[in-house]
Amino acid sequence: MDIGFIVFGLAGLLTLVCFMPPLAGRVKLPYSVLLAIVGCLLGVGLHLHGWAPPVLGDLFDTIERFEISSETFLMVFLPVLLFETALAMNVRRLMDDIGPILMMAIVAVVVCTLVVGWTVNAVSSYGMVACLLLGAIVATTDPVAVVGIFREVGAPKRLTTLVEGEALFNDAASIALYSVLLAVLGGTGTLSAGGVFTDFITHFIGGGVAGFVMGRAACFLFAWLRGFPTAEITLTLTLAYLSFFISEHYLGVSGVVATVIAGLVVGSTGRTRMSPVTFEHLASSWEQFGFWANSLIFIFAAMLVPKLMAATDPQELLLIVVVFVATLFARALVVFGLLPLLGLTPFGTKVSTPYKTVMTWGGLRGAVSLALALAVTEQSAVPEAERHFIAVVTTGFVLATLFINGMTLRPLIRMLGINQLSSAERTIRNQALMVALGDLQGKADEIADTDHISPEARDRIHSVFDASLASVHDGQVGQMSHEQRVQVGLVILAQREQEMFFDILKAQIVDWRLAESLLARSERLEDVVRNGGLEGFEKGMAADVRYSRAFRIALRMHYMFGFQGWLAYELGKRFASLLTKRSVAQRLIIFAQQQIAPLLGDAAAQQIVAVHQRRLDMIVHALQSLNLQYPSYALWLQESYLGRTARELERIRYHDMLEQFLISGEVYADLMSQLKGRWRHIDKHPPLDMELSAAELIKRVPLFEGLSADSLHAIGRLLKPRLALPDQPVLTRGRHGLEMCFVASGAVSVHLPDGTTIELGSGEFFGELALLGEQQITPDVHSLGYSKLLMLSLRDFEALLARDADLRERVQLVAKQRLRAIEVWKQYSQTGTTTPSEKPADPPADIGPAAPSNVS
Repeated sequence: MDIGFIVFGLAGLLTLVCFMPPLAGRVKLPYSVLLAIVGCLLGVGLHLHGWAPPVLGDLFDTIERFEISSETFLMVFLPVLLFETALAMNVRRLMDDIGPILMMAIVAVVVCTLVVGWTVNAVSSYGMVACLLLGAIVATTDPVAVVGIFREVGAPKRLTTLVEGEALFNDAASIALYSVLLAVLGGTGTLSAGGVFTDFITHFIGGGVAGFVMGRAACFLFAWLRGFPTAEITLTLTLAYLSFFISEHYLGVSGVVATVIAGLVVGSTGRTRMSPVTFEHLASSWEQFGFWANSLIFIFAAMLVPKLMAATDPQELLLIVVVFVATLFARALVVFGLLPLLGLTPFGTKVSTPYKTVMTWGGLRGAVSLALALAVTEQSAVPEAERHFIAVVTTGFVLATLFINGMTLRPLIRMLGINQLSSAERTIRNQALMVALGDLQGKADEIADTDHISPEARDRIHSVFDASLASVHDGQVGQMSHEQRVQVGLVILAQREQEMFFDILKAQIVDWRLAESLLARSERLEDVVRNGGLEGFEKGMAADVRYSRAFRIALRMHYMFGFQGWLAYELGKRFASLLTKRSVAQRLIIFAQQQIAPLLGDAAAQQIVAVHQRRLDMIVHALQSLNLQYPSYALWLQESYLGRTARELERIRYHDMLEQFLISGEVYADLMSQLKGRWRHIDKHPPLDMELSAAELIKRVPLFEGLSADSLHAIGRLLKPRLALPDQPVLTRGRHGLEMCFVASGAVSVHLPDGTTIELGSGEFFGELALLGEQQITPDVHSLGYSKLLMLSLRDFEALLARDADLRERVQLVAKQRLRAIEVWKQYSQTGTTTPSEKPADPPADIGPAAPSNVS
């Protein structure tokens, strides 16, 4: 066929498709069902177009001559449909329900294949292999029609995730079974349960690994394409086809699974590595690609229906009914029988009965089943009778699911009430409506005053607001418990937090790795709030500031082998993460005070603000610990964070001036070059101030001032290292007076009996006077982070003094001077008066910082 006519025919079909969505809405039909009807009509009427004028006649002739093979369906349309669905999936939501999804995607396919194969074989004369092949073909579900209906009626997001997730993976299971059975039916393979299982596992897991590798490679390449949105979006399109083709033809694994996993990787990880402009356009671009592919695949598949169904006899019609009932029974068996059993395991999650009902009835079949049946008709090695039988029954069954299940699914959802708001959701809706309408009414009055609108027009607009407000009953707020309102408010703030993190990502203040971590943690925090309310949030915020596993491993590697690079990287990431979270937490508190109080009431808002304030305090405390532990490096990290923000603001300013034609492209390029040079220093990491040596620490202790080098060396050899974990007690009450402690790296918090707290960082010490038996105060000491401490025990200290008379005399002299300072401080604290020369700078507490001004 001439290439011009091919383009002409495709353009004509796409023009026809443009009018299908609004028409489907007018006639109240699912979009996929309407496409199937139009495709069948085209298949019937293409050869009856003698009446048409030349242009339409040529168009119909071109469409009629289209030769659509199974390869066209599987290689041209399927990768786009799979990638588009996977890209839009929330991976966190998917993993929450991975148990039910894999159950429906794998086990349900096997059960459907066996049930259909056994049933059809029992009521017909066709062989078991042909019947099993039919079962594998009809086992794959099509999410397009179902999800379209879900969106129209407002079905819950979790139900959509379950159905979409199932359809993403069950194509792979169906095609794997189909390939083995087709080879057996064609005489080139043998049927065995072990062979089928091994082949499936190899295809499924191999495809997953291949898709993950190619998806991560694409995410890496996004960094090279930043700033070129068209190139980034094109890379996602090529990834869909390359992951499918390379996996199928070069690696011998499932291209379906590879494409799905690649799409999930790009949807979850790639969004943090693309330029902000790209991600804003990516979803709309892929929605367009999916619309084209889905519309054309349904049209082309439906056009084949009249030819496949032309020679159908009553026995085949009966078999279609048998297959319809058998697949429905098999699906119900898995949904109502096996899913509850899965719920007893750690991999299962509870699925409600209404959800299971809709999942059972919503197992629509579509173009993939038709494509597989068409592929069977193209296999000359398969007997003609089996080819005709599989093609006719599959086609009739697909039409039955579309016209029976598809057209009744919407009423079923409404009858079960799945699309209805809960009592709490209705209350929140009414409150939000009241707050919004009240504000808008006031703004409308301001506009009327400013623009001198007539009182009559203003009153008419007022009547619209008044009628809407009158229909909302504020009394429903009282129906919600205080705990429910707090939980709803925490969920709102969690969603708001994700928006803020994504805005920070778009501003490029933090790099993509940190942004990826922040978004993931924010999503997990929302999950624990939904599941556990206020208690879940408190556990989640504690976990949010906890040291990561990677940080702990890096710290252990440094202590064991002296590796600093990894630890420096983890420190930088933690510091930037805490700074970003502190900024967001401060803004969330303001948001809660301004927006949550009118919506949920003052009592709930106050508790939400209080718990977020505690979270902010935890973040600030963690930051202070880092500042004490690594003061020089923390200073550079603050400079780097502020410098990145300033650099990005400057870049945005120049870009806006370019967009507004205030500067030329040449001036913009020169300004950007200066910008890079001006801020280059913030990317250069300084050396990490990890820890002080034993000799340096001993020199800082006033008790050991003036000692000889030999004495200092002898003391240093007695120091024993100890790693203190976050919040771990350093000296329990029973150990006071038995040890002196040096902070080599890290920080500790000293809680004194009078309620005051002193924080000591690297190079500071405490407990030195207790070694001389002069224990004045027994404070509680806890590590603020991962701290390396050097401990000097009383036994070792006394043995050293016994051997060295000069050291003993020196220590006793210094101890007397410091004990005199304690007596002066006690006198001052009891009377409140003393001579200026006697007044100590700080209250002594048997603790000693690096500076000798603090008496210990």
